Amino acid sequence: KAELQARQPGLTIVGNLVAEDAQEALLKAAAESEMTVLGSRGLESVESYFLGDISMPVVARAERPVVLVRAGTRDDGPPSAPGASGGVVVALKLHGPCDDLLAFSFAAAAARGVPLRAVHGRSVPLHAHAPWGTDHDVTEKMTQEAQKLLSDALRPWHEKFPSVEVADSIGLESPTKAVVRAAEGAGLLVVGRRMHRPALAPPLGAVATAAIHHARCPVAVIPHD
Repeated sequence: KAELQARQPGLTIVGNLVAEDAQEALLKAAAESEMTVLGSRGLESVESYFLGDISMPVVARAERPVVLVRAGTRDDGPPSAPGASGGVVVALKLHGPCDDLLAFSFAAAAARGVPLRAVHGRSVPLHAHAPWGTDHDVTEKMTQEAQKLLSDALRPWHEKFPSVEVADSIGLESPTKAVVRAAEGAGLLVVGRRMHRPALAPPLGAVATAAIHHARCPVAVIPHD
């Protein structure tokens, strides 16, 4: 607490030590907060999964955003130029509503004074592959379709946050690879988590899982319908 107060003297910081199960205590606190921030145990991504027995259930069950910060990462403020590293990256599927992710991402970018980059990954179907490469007509059609969907999703939010510099990126590769690659050098990565998943499905989707395990920057997991 003393270290936090020294770094951020303008904040009111209240410590609370509770005598109950850590997981339940965190979920209760998360339900009463706008955002929950959890840290890692300081293990390298190649040595261990990012989340432990406490963090995973909180991320999977919290009804409000949870931000995961890997030990050793540090945000020293906004970059010196709009094109510098340290911006916000948001991963979008484009197969359904994404307003919750975009609202959080635009607000985070505006508060930090950094650019926002929206990323969408889409794997090229097997029939478009050939020994000499991929079918250009297929990839061009995929890119144009994804670009239109992405532009349509971003437009109303760009109008609400005109000061935020926005860029978009379409990756013709698996969504997990596109998102992890885009997170390199970012100050924050934003991914979604469906609140209502099939009974036998894992609590987190493939993109959110890959982001949490491999992204070096803080990762915000946003629950949505």
